[in-house]
Amino acid sequence: MCLNLMGHLCLRSHQHSVPISITWQDDSGDDDDETTSPADKSELHYTIKSLSVKLDDLSTCNDLIAKHGAALQRSLSELDGLKIPYESCEKLKVVNERATLFRITSNAMINACRDFLELAETHSRKWQRALQYEQEQRIHLEETIEQLAKQHNSLERAFRSAPGRTANPTKSFSEGSLLTPKGEDSEEDEDTEYFDAMEDSTSFITVITEAKEDRKAEGGTTGSVDWTSSDNVLDGASLVPKGPPKVKRRVRIPDKPNYSLNLWSIMKNCIGRELSKIPMPVNFNEPLSMLQRLTEDLEYHHLLDKAVHCTSSVEQMCLVAAFSVSSYSTTVHRIAKPFNPMLGETFELDRLDDMGLRSLCEQVSHHPPSAAHYVFSKHGWSLWQEITISSKFRGKYLSIMPLGAIHLEFQASGNHYVWRKSTSTVHNIIVGKLWIDQTGDIEIVNHKTKDRCQLKFLPYSYFSKEVARKVTGVVSDSQGKAHYVLSGSWDEQMECAKIVQSSPSSPSSDGKQKTVYQTLPAKLLWKKYPLPENAENMYYFSELALTLNEHEEGVAPTDSRLRPDQRLMEKGHWDEANSEKQRLEEKQRVSRRRRLEACSRGCGAEEEKEADVYMPLWFEKRLDPLTGETACIYKGGYWEAKERQDWHMCPNIF
Repeated sequence: MCLNLMGHLCLRSHQHSVPISITWQDDSGDDDDETTSPADKSELHYTIKSLSVKLDDLSTCNDLIAKHGAALQRSLSELDGLKIPYESCEKLKVVNERATLFRITSNAMINACRDFLELAETHSRKWQRALQYEQEQRIHLEETIEQLAKQHNSLERAFRSAPGRTANPTKSFSEGSLLTPKGEDSEEDEDTEYFDAMEDSTSFITVITEAKEDRKAEGGTTGSVDWTSSDNVLDGASLVPKGPPKVKRRVRIPDKPNYSLNLWSIMKNCIGRELSKIPMPVNFNEPLSMLQRLTEDLEYHHLLDKAVHCTSSVEQMCLVAAFSVSSYSTTVHRIAKPFNPMLGETFELDRLDDMGLRSLCEQVSHHPPSAAHYVFSKHGWSLWQEITISSKFRGKYLSIMPLGAIHLEFQASGNHYVWRKSTSTVHNIIVGKLWIDQTGDIEIVNHKTKDRCQLKFLPYSYFSKEVARKVTGVVSDSQGKAHYVLSGSWDEQMECAKIVQSSPSSPSSDGKQKTVYQTLPAKLLWKKYPLPENAENMYYFSELALTLNEHEEGVAPTDSRLRPDQRLMEKGHWDEANSEKQRLEEKQRVSRRRRLEACSRGCGAEEEKEADVYMPLWFEKRLDPLTGETACIYKGGYWEAKERQDWHMCPNIF
């Protein structure tokens, strides 16, 4: 009977045994964040209940031990009354003492278990209150953000349906920002519209004047009164002669699958964290890497080919400015995230035959993600940059900040231009339709002539009368004299107007004074190509973007075209792409650990830290004399290796 009862207690103990553990989740492999789920509370209740059952089992065991112990002691006492040898009597006393100690120890164990249960119950109430408070705060935050997003969308709809709103949003860029003269006595009135060149510089007003009209305002500065023959290079700058391609390229990719995914369920735990450290499924990606997106900036390379023939540096600056703005035109509908390149990944664009250029990108750092880029054009210019992408998720929007200088040099004239990219923002991350905006200021400097161009990307506002995605700018020489006014939008086109006269306006009510520029009628510098047919089902890729991931023979084994997860996603196999993406990321983590382990065996702390810095294969770190920053510059050898088809030095990253 005793054996059956003990077996029953052991069986109950096995059935109710519950492991107690604290769960930690590591989203990125770099940062640890404690996470609690709705199941934690029920698990806690289950644990307490199991402990109570175990305590009952221990109490039953205690009763049995006490019962059998008392019976044992009675039996021993009866033995004491018997006439037995002295030696046996001593042994009975020892057995009796051990039985007593065993009963005392068992009682102490039961009391300790009871104390543990009471302590667990006390702390469990504190844990429950903390979990309840955190859950309520999270629900409140989600409801608040959702309410703000709904109000945001309501305001947008109200503005769009407001009476008196311009019916045609694609009006001329001269309208509103450029004033038409109303005769010799034309004065500023209520309808005059202004735009700022820069937030911290003097605002200006632009007035269109007729060609060959020479107006000289008192105290003003008079320049050339007509477009000259040297300006003819700007005529048709936006037109590109397109002959039949020497190599037939693809014009479509498989349609994007219609997979539903709750973005908020993934992103709500990532607020304030570095985006590059958050593992994302390919559902949020487009089938191009960041290196290919960087190469896509060359789509309007013909602007630089045209700029080679400029004899005037300020005129050349207009085309360089238009090129810098054109790189954003592909982003207006491209809300998907490009693949983060693997460390050592490369991408080449060998298009000397049709585009007249060769481009090479290499991922030179993983945290922070950084890519080096070099372009050589047979038309007489070269471009290089090292761009580090810094991005933050802010709850309702995503900020993407490209860091690093872009260099452009024309070999014949020696003109060397440097500028930096503006900030990109993706809105309506949680609720509403995703849309992207470009904001901030860009200053382009010609370090040979000291000419400057100040560009301003105006943030989109529901209540602004300005054209959406508007860009304005002024081109000035080394003396600060303005020569051209630029206007347009970063997703459609850019125009330039030659300044023939400038003068200060009367001070406004707040004491600020604006500069009035009289200009000739504007000339079109750049106009965006129309998207290919069915682009909305092909990630809104441009004609060039559709060809970037096309398979090519002879590329390096580290080329983005050979990345398996990206290729699977392009084909529509997203589940397989997610698995492959995880494999590649784990392989990269293993490679990093091996580098650190190899150095830790014979290096100091500083040397070990340096070992974690990847040594690029085709680029090398140099001090930039113009910016004073250290950047990766192309050191040569890639195209020679391609010609020999000698890739033995390339790492195995895929």
